[in-house]
Amino acid sequence: MDAPRPKPSPLGYRDDGPPDAPVVVFGPSLGTTLGLFEPQLALAQQFRVIRHDLRGHGGSAVPPGPYTIGEMAADVVALLDDLGVDRFSYVGVSIGGAIAQWLGVHEPGRVESLVICSSAARFHDPAGWPDRAARVRTDGTGFLLESRCGAWYTPEFAQREPATAEWLLDMLRTVPREGYAGSCEAIGQFDLRSRLSEITVPTTVIAGAEDPATPADMVRAIATGIGDARFVLVPGTSHLVNVERPDIVNAEITRQVLAATSAGREG
Repeated sequence: MDAPRPKPSPLGYRDDGPPDAPVVVFGPSLGTTLGLFEPQLALAQQFRVIRHDLRGHGGSAVPPGPYTIGEMAADVVALLDDLGVDRFSYVGVSIGGAIAQWLGVHEPGRVESLVICSSAARFHDPAGWPDRAARVRTDGTGFLLESRCGAWYTPEFAQREPATAEWLLDMLRTVPREGYAGSCEAIGQFDLRSRLSEITVPTTVIAGAEDPATPADMVRAIATGIGDARFVLVPGTSHLVNVERPDIVNAEITRQVLAATSAGREG
């Protein structure tokens, strides 16, 4: 009797670029979808770019919360198994950056490199995240919209690119309540500070200089904890640094992935 097939990944995803190129996987922030990485699609000219939705977001399944970062990372591993991807680099923003850290600790044999943006090994005010989850379950995400200017992107960016700012807000408007709430609970219990030194893959850590959600010192602590990670501070940007300054972020991703894959071939 044949063994039962593993359950397929519950994640929505897009797969672009040459199928035989180095694989770069992109994990978005809380309240956004894989569309967050449209500014990174230019990288599909030289890399296989796989963008995924988080559990409970976009085109993904919405299981009841609470979630954990470990479960969310396991979703990514299941997706890559489904796609036949063994080795990959991972780029994560905010909660996506937490997934990146988890993968660096738990899947070092598969991860070639990491780019961690606007994230933390322990997010601010962990006790407050269940409160946000409870309110979203009751009221939806609408109460968060006004605060995204400043929290997600600078006021200057909103004035300069109002259509892009509105596009980002539309992602938040459409996130299922349970998906957002369960992810909040994952953030609240996440703490990888004591294990950062176990991350041995090449890593670049990127912070927005004007980000109030994950201030530069909080993001820098990831690089310090890993030990030999590269830290990049991007001036004039807030939390969604990959949207505000894709030129800088794309250049850092390219540098990191090419260096890691070249080292892998030489090794």
